[in-house]
Amino acid sequence: MRTRVTDMFGIEFPIFAFSHCRDVVAAVSRAGGMGVLGALYYTPEELELELKWIDEHVGGRPYGVDVVMPASYEGADLGVDSPTDLLARLQGMIPAGHRQFVEDLLARHNVPPLTGDDPGKVLLGWTDATARPQVEVALRHPIALLANALGPPPADVVEQAHAHGVKVAALASTPRHAVKQVEVGVDVVVAQGTEAGGHTGEISTMVLIPQVVDAVDVPVLAAGGIGDGRQMAAGMALGAEGVWTGSIWLTVEEADTPELARQRILAATSRDTVRSRSWTGKPARLLKNEWTDAWESAESPGTLPMPLQFMLISDALRRIGRSDAGELATFPAGQIIGTMNQVKSAKQVVFDLVEGYVETMERLGRVSGD
Repeated sequence: MRTRVTDMFGIEFPIFAFSHCRDVVAAVSRAGGMGVLGALYYTPEELELELKWIDEHVGGRPYGVDVVMPASYEGADLGVDSPTDLLARLQGMIPAGHRQFVEDLLARHNVPPLTGDDPGKVLLGWTDATARPQVEVALRHPIALLANALGPPPADVVEQAHAHGVKVAALASTPRHAVKQVEVGVDVVVAQGTEAGGHTGEISTMVLIPQVVDAVDVPVLAAGGIGDGRQMAAGMALGAEGVWTGSIWLTVEEADTPELARQRILAATSRDTVRSRSWTGKPARLLKNEWTDAWESAESPGTLPMPLQFMLISDALRRIGRSDAGELATFPAGQIIGTMNQVKSAKQVVFDLVEGYVETMERLGRVSGD
């Protein structure tokens, strides 16, 4: 399974595992793939602790960090560098009618208010001001990869990573996006089809991968709807040199996925997800439920642009998480959840991917007479 990405990172298998859970990241890297920690939800101080833990538990294997530096977002033109000042400016941009819609939705489902003084996290790493400190923390650790979602990373960030000997990857949902990323110096393009969980475009994986492969001369990773070795083989047959996976790690033994969410994923079919702006303001594939339905209803005031939408709902998500209103619990999940029906270790998932890939290639060899 030697490709340009296995040579680039010194890994055994071209399997990249995106996860917000440090245990999953370390386990996948130890198993021969590359774990990539999603930094979005962490403050710089928290990220420092998470990466220190990974350094101590990854066994010297390479791993990566994923940040979100969107090409466009509300407040980008304010010229505010301080996250605190940016938060204060953005809070005043949230309409009262939207706040009332959220309160009415929670009231209909008997979701109680928060108790205590914990302010929670309102402005996550979806802005330049909040993502750059995460990059600085990440580059103080022996990471092998810095990945960015939602557009090409800033050119100076790419240069900064390269100066530290760190490769840069970026997600693309169209060939045009892929070309823009290569123009700023990205080393690896992740071609992510609409089947994927989280922020995703409209083009299916099967259609997107060959278009991106033809558009750029850097290695391409296939993403979106990849959960077993057959799909991995399909992606590589289309020209990809590895796979980028996400949803399949939500239910592994090491994952910190809340148990209610884990059980819903295990019971879900591939028709139980929907692209919705109700989480962040940009289209993201989520598990379909009464929350996503409410934002598509006639009563909905419409979603707000990133990062205002998450700022609007952040307290609501915390309230839902602490209540019995599971019908409102929203989280990213891809269409591959329809085949995720049992809990395995991360190591076993890696080995199943590899075994399925090998079996598929052997079967194709027999079909072609080789």
